[in-house]
Amino acid sequence: MTDLTPDEARRLILRAQGLLGSDGRRGGVHGMLRRLGAVQLDTISVLARSHELVAYARLGAVGRPAVERAYWDEPARSFEYWCHAACILPIEHWPLFAFRRRAYRERRFRWHEVPDSVGKLLDQVRESGPLTTSDVGGAKNGGPWWDWSDSKIGLEWLLDIGEVVCTRRVGWRRVYDLAERVVPAELLAQELSDEECVTRLAAIAGRSLGVATRADLIDFLRLQGRTTALLDEALASGAAGLTPVRVHGWPNAKAGRNGAGGGPNAWADPAALESEPRGRHRTTLVSPFDSLIWHRGRTERVFGFAYQLELYVPKHKRVHGYFTMPVLAGGRLIGRVDPAREGTTLVARQLSLEPGLTSARWVEAMREALWSAAAWVGCDAVRVERTDPPELAAALNTAPAL
Repeated sequence: MTDLTPDEARRLILRAQGLLGSDGRRGGVHGMLRRLGAVQLDTISVLARSHELVAYARLGAVGRPAVERAYWDEPARSFEYWCHAACILPIEHWPLFAFRRRAYRERRFRWHEVPDSVGKLLDQVRESGPLTTSDVGGAKNGGPWWDWSDSKIGLEWLLDIGEVVCTRRVGWRRVYDLAERVVPAELLAQELSDEECVTRLAAIAGRSLGVATRADLIDFLRLQGRTTALLDEALASGAAGLTPVRVHGWPNAKAGRNGAGGGPNAWADPAALESEPRGRHRTTLVSPFDSLIWHRGRTERVFGFAYQLELYVPKHKRVHGYFTMPVLAGGRLIGRVDPAREGTTLVARQLSLEPGLTSARWVEAMREALWSAAAWVGCDAVRVERTDPPELAAALNTAPAL
């Protein structure tokens, strides 16, 4: 069993996530997607949509149209499905989600009752597809956002069970097509058991996370019930191909106590353990939906950074802002910023350094993170409204020297 310090684990995690060293840039956007295993989608767009921000954090100022083409190209190199949440996934992972497609089929329920007309919808996709919800009468009934039309419910359920698949979007609308027309035949032909699916996905999650507890792996894949037992079997038997490790200071796997002494409390990608992480740390804003910080308990454990997305917190109760983005620099989460855009100005409504960090040490990293993001989204100015500590504001409003 390998012993790791918290700092060693953190560096392995950053390298695995493509945020330390040059390997994270290999293969561009699609190479990044394959290394991460999953990139979460979200409708919210402040500076950009989250799947774009994830690419920017690792690749720098790659053009946003190039990001979109890399995700939703033809022929399909990726597809959308449920992993940690609604995610973009490499197309070669299609067979690995058969366990989830089967579970949806058995359940025959989504957030809504599946309409009786779903068979007719499938026939319509077969005869007239690919198509969007607009082609079948629209996505909503006219009420709140969750008041979906029968057509939307039906198409989403067909996607859940794998009869249709989304491999591209038009104007942020999913384009649905028959899986047999879009997914390569050799992938469609693979029939994997639930055990095989979970085992292979555990290996992918372990590689993406670098070093992970059982809870981290469960969160990555959103397993529950029987599938968590399948994960436990894959870890215990070694079938997942992950190496048991002990990270000092991390909770004990069984007792929830400090991980000093005793058995393993995490698993690591064995290839990651073969070499020491080296290279330059990325300095960047991080999307709230980035896999680096998916699991809030993990974020605090790895970075000592207590993070809550305050989107759904009433405005008068927010502490850090609506869409607070952590700032990564030097392999640490050094602070957070609540960004907005006004024309060609990036506005930092509120920005703060983490307690114990000094302005003198971290102001340049903060400035680089803000101004680089501004340039990427087409802004030529930065305005910082409130900072903690207050003296940060003047320095951050000035562009870094070339």
